[in-house]
Amino acid sequence: MIRVCTLQDLPDVGAVCASLEGRRVAIVRDEGGTVHAVDDTCSHAQVSLSEGEVEDSTIECWLHGSRFDLATGRPTGLPAITPIAVHTVLVDGHDVYVELADDAATA
Repeated sequence: MIRVCTLQDLPDVGAVCASLEGRRVAIVRDEGGTVHAVDDTCSHAQVSLSEGEVEDSTIECWLHGSRFDLATGRPTGLPAITPIAVHTVLVDGHDVYVELADDAATA
């Protein structure tokens, strides 16, 4: 696992982008306070998801409005139809660790 940031580095609800082993990953805190890590690139428009809005347990692509489930990576709103990869997150105290998924998309 790779230490990515601290909880204080994250917005109360929202995302930041991190580069892990050459891969752009969105580190996201949802409305329930759960921290997630997903690939930062929208599978439809190839833009940064960390710049989008977080609602409940989804993140929205700011360009065309595609939504992705943060737990599964599956799109929950068109136009995206291809899932994004979901990575394992561990919060230890105030530190956030991520283990990258093997595949480009895991769902």
